[in-house]
Amino acid sequence: MRRATAWVVFAVSATAGASAVPVVGQDTIPPIEGGVRLGITYTPGMRPGMLVLGGPRTAVLDSVRTILRRDLDFSDQFEIITLPEGDGLMIGMGPVAPPDVQARPSGVFVNYPLYAALGADYSVGVFTGPDSTRLQVRLYDVHGESERREFGLPVGDVADPEFRMVVHRVADGIVRAATGVPGVAATKVAFIQGKRLYVVDSDGANRAPVSPAGMSAFSPAWDPRGERIVFAELTRGLAKLHLLGLTDGTPRVVPPTNDLLNFAATFSPDGRLLAFSRSGEHGTDVYSYNLAQDCCLQRLTVGRFSDNLSPTFSPDGRRIAFVSTRVGPPQIYVMSVDGTGQELFAPFDYGVTGSSNAPEWSPDGTQIAFHRDVAGSPQIFLMDVRSREVRQLTSAGRNEDPTWAPDGRHLAFISSRTGSRQVWTIDTETGRVRQLSAFGGARLPAWSPHIPVQNQPSR
Repeated sequence: MRRATAWVVFAVSATAGASAVPVVGQDTIPPIEGGVRLGITYTPGMRPGMLVLGGPRTAVLDSVRTILRRDLDFSDQFEIITLPEGDGLMIGMGPVAPPDVQARPSGVFVNYPLYAALGADYSVGVFTGPDSTRLQVRLYDVHGESERREFGLPVGDVADPEFRMVVHRVADGIVRAATGVPGVAATKVAFIQGKRLYVVDSDGANRAPVSPAGMSAFSPAWDPRGERIVFAELTRGLAKLHLLGLTDGTPRVVPPTNDLLNFAATFSPDGRLLAFSRSGEHGTDVYSYNLAQDCCLQRLTVGRFSDNLSPTFSPDGRRIAFVSTRVGPPQIYVMSVDGTGQELFAPFDYGVTGSSNAPEWSPDGTQIAFHRDVAGSPQIFLMDVRSREVRQLTSAGRNEDPTWAPDGRHLAFISSRTGSRQVWTIDTETGRVRQLSAFGGARLPAWSPHIPVQNQPSR
């Protein structure tokens, strides 16, 4: 087999590249006297340096490197090292290693001293495997001078959403191998644009409609396995809940009979129950429905001309947080899954902030995200479930409808900070925000769990 021999020699300032860049929050709110807004309290520190290496150039290899670099950056777990003027760094390949460079039996030589001088704690190489139909992705521990993990994936078309999802899953594996916590690259965000339900990859690629054309969709939510989405359809003064399987693309109505407004549904952690809002002439209440048995509608709140809506299950399935107007402006309450023990959950400060809406329990159960009016504009807040301490995350523009990534660290939300309603994400530990995509008029995002590779939405 013909081997390529490629060495890159250039001057590197070890002192300039040996340390990572401090992390600085981008949407931090200064404390406001008399209020509860605490902002993101993040102490600038150092994150591991990550270097995605160059190497043999093919369209597929370059695209995989680009996707991995972006995924690792968006994980907010690393400082991504970028070489001057975008130069790639080659791993030498040849029968003989140069001095002071460690050789693998495969003939790939790993220049750990150089990577360390650049400030890298980890490096990632992408190669064509011995079989030309496979790619190899290797994670190197620079300071340990060892290979931490190797991943294999089939060669594919980078325009194919299924192949891209395989690459995203490799990125998540790299994050887990380096930090012990999986990434969230192999996930999607559902949202409403116009009257149609769309999904988009976590990096903003592959936007695709999933609800039938002509259907007026809103309030989507994912099932715990990432295989189905429930959403509401508004038609002829009614709102029906549709359960949509992503593999077959055929929705069915749940509950099967409906003469009221059903909306804002959410799955229980085991996927057996739906909790949702139902509106009638006496107000809006939270109901549950047993999907596993396809029966057993249960009313959990009694509105008495108030509104009770936007339910969200705790990760253990024992409690439901929801919004209620029972004592005035909308605020966040909590109850047991059978409707007992209802009480005000998120404290609020009279005269400083206003209505609270759109709660969502974090995957680890320690926090609830929601939006709350501040000077007439909605902003994203977090509440610590144990202490019930509330802190504000955003301030620029209008920010609403937060939804958790499965890592319990990132949120997607709708923001008007650029002049139109778009999907943005925020890292709750550093305050780093990024725009997910450039589509305008977006509403009601829902972040998926990790998506099985075969469950791609039909177009």
